[in-house]
Amino acid sequence: MSTQRAVTLYVGALLGPSVLLLPGLAAAIAGPASILAWLGLLAVSGLLAMVFSALGRRHPGRSGAAGFAGAAFGPRAERAVAACFLVGVVLGAPVVCLIGAGYVAQLVGGGHLVTVAIAAGLLLVVVVLTLGGGQASSTVQLSLVGVLVVLIVVAVAGASGHARIDNWTPFAPHGWSAIGTASTVLMLSFVGWEAIAPMTARLRSPHRQLPRVIALAFVITTAIYLGLACATVGVLGQRAGSATPVADLLRIGIGPVGALAAAVAAVALTLAATNAYLSGAAEMVAALAHPGARLARPRVLPLAVAAVGIVLLVMVGTGWVTTTQLVVLPTTMFVTVYATTTAAGVRLLTGRSRLAAAVACAAVGVVLAFTGVAVLLAVLVVGVAVTPRRRPRRRPRSAALARCPG
Repeated sequence: MSTQRAVTLYVGALLGPSVLLLPGLAAAIAGPASILAWLGLLAVSGLLAMVFSALGRRHPGRSGAAGFAGAAFGPRAERAVAACFLVGVVLGAPVVCLIGAGYVAQLVGGGHLVTVAIAAGLLLVVVVLTLGGGQASSTVQLSLVGVLVVLIVVAVAGASGHARIDNWTPFAPHGWSAIGTASTVLMLSFVGWEAIAPMTARLRSPHRQLPRVIALAFVITTAIYLGLACATVGVLGQRAGSATPVADLLRIGIGPVGALAAAVAAVALTLAATNAYLSGAAEMVAALAHPGARLARPRVLPLAVAAVGIVLLVMVGTGWVTTTQLVVLPTTMFVTVYATTTAAGVRLLTGRSRLAAAVACAAVGVVLAFTGVAVLLAVLVVGVAVTPRRRPRRRPRSAALARCPG
């Protein structure tokens, strides 16, 4: 694999529909101080890149976060990490659908209930596509990410002339602790570095290419995230807490057509990303489940995702759960995955890579502490995953023969 192709894949693994929502959500939580949460998580992102790439080189036979946890702590840890990742994907599906729905609802002038209804429709469309065997190709995924990057660049560049210094004050209107809360939401934007591990073996010269690939991917994503975060606060000001910050910036920069372009791209990204989530989750379940398990059947998981997603969306629509609280649920699952994997890095790696894993583990642990009661869900999932499985008893051969007719 060439360096350019690898950089494209890594950037594509990091960027997704969540970047269309989270800058506004973080600004609503912490105000202008949310920029500090972005900076802190970007530093952690660089450490995670180092850790996953080092684990990929040292343990090429252990592909992914679950495999590294298994190599360090045994099969129970592997199951626990896989379960947390799977639950994170399932809970993340309605979040992604809400993002796309928000852009459509803003375009057509709908309110909160309209947004939730559109999100439910998008989720059901994806489930139907998945049940029918449809799957977006990697080329389509990368093309959509390219469209997303172009939209963000145009939005930031077009609206930057409307930035005001007054929009940065008061800097921390909700207190400094709100930065930690904003970090738990923003962490969803940094899920993707685990994709580095399996791709490491595809490089022509990993030891020569990998540092360059990581550096370029990190610089590109940092520029995109910081540019969008600064524009959201500096340009939108009191409206920075919008659920559609990119559409708002495009409307300021290039006019009403910008909101239309953002809505179309948001829907396309939502469908492609959610389809990829469900397809990946189905493959993980098939690989982990024992033969005959109900969850391993092709139709069970998509239908379960639809049921869980609709329930969560109804809760959002009725006000029982806010969008922020819903985002924290899958984020907590992914943060738990990263906490366990970086801990595995401390045990498996040496030298600077081990130091990076230790610092990353501590930083991710701090973010996990700010997730609040959502961490109880992670504890529950881990507890179920590590519980020993009971094997079905085999009937004695004589009893089985006695029941055979004739």
